[in-house]
Amino acid sequence: MPNDPEPLTRWSAVLVSRRTTLRTVALSAGTTALLAGCKDDPGGEPATGGDSKSTKGPDGKPTPSTDPAVVAAMSTAAGQVAQVAQRLTAASKLYPAFRTQLTTAAKYHAQHLAKLNELSGTGPATAPPLAALPKGAEAAMADLATREQKLSVAHAIAAAKLSGPNARLLAMVAAAESQLATSLTVKKKQAAQ
Repeated sequence: MPNDPEPLTRWSAVLVSRRTTLRTVALSAGTTALLAGCKDDPGGEPATGGDSKSTKGPDGKPTPSTDPAVVAAMSTAAGQVAQVAQRLTAASKLYPAFRTQLTTAAKYHAQHLAKLNELSGTGPATAPPLAALPKGAEAAMADLATREQKLSVAHAIAAAKLSGPNARLLAMVAAAESQLATSLTVKKKQAAQ
């Protein structure tokens, strides 16, 4: 699954602050430390929250888990990602000045959603509609950045409770959401443009 649908723009690279970079590194390092004990070996004992049947099928794609906790975690994450993708799409229509940024974020979420749906073993995630976006570009972008950051934390916590490919996918989604939250943070000068 490619992680770079489009190269970073000059503005998105500038928006990453030292604090955000350190927070993302800490989140990634913590998740990596938790996942270090995970076992993907189908012959070995499954780790807590894992499923020894979550191996690759004959087509090379991972077989969806049958563990109810794993299916629930992956389905919940897929629904949350679908919701934020809807919100990003709505914001890109309302605020054309941020369309490139929002489209890039939506592409990331589309890729993550496809993978989450694949590993959850359930049908495509459906997302109930969210409340309307706040009025004004700056308020809408702040709302999107806050939602991304909250999802990042929720998905990192969910990843810590799982193991194997499911945990890695949720950790990857959490790291991407943390970076997206940073890239969606609007500086006052940028909002005025």
